[in-house]
Amino acid sequence: MTDYRQLSMDVGAASADVKKEVTVLANASALIYAAMDGLNWCGFYLADGETLYLGPFQGKAACTEIPFGKGVCGTAAVRDASVLVYDVHQFSGHIACDSASNSEIVIPIHKNGEFYGVLDIDSPLIGRFREEDREGLETVIRALEAALDKSNCGVR
Repeated sequence: MTDYRQLSMDVGAASADVKKEVTVLANASALIYAAMDGLNWCGFYLADGETLYLGPFQGKAACTEIPFGKGVCGTAAVRDASVLVYDVHQFSGHIACDSASNSEIVIPIHKNGEFYGVLDIDSPLIGRFREEDREGLETVIRALEAALDKSNCGVR
């Protein structure tokens, strides 16, 4: 079981006084990927207009852009709400960047109150993610958002 309280503190500590958003996101993806069992991908898609673009991640090469409303990430972007998918093969319109992925969780991210992008996590295990993962990851994202709010440069 992932200790989300500790992971939130680790993400916050690794982001303290960091000015570059890309650095904050890169370290966050590494920390999350290392802290959670049974993953094959963990990373960020960042919003620009009505499209999500690939950001820092851990795992195999991934889709480079996802339109809002498409796939799990695009659905989370349009809803501005977390989406937990027990079995991606049952999710209409799922985008398969890695055919090994069987479950997915996506958490929206905000910077200074505005939609910024999503945290996307995939697993080869059907049913890998549960409600406690959603709640825990939303806590981690709050720590990440605090760091992004403090970043001054605006350069992703």
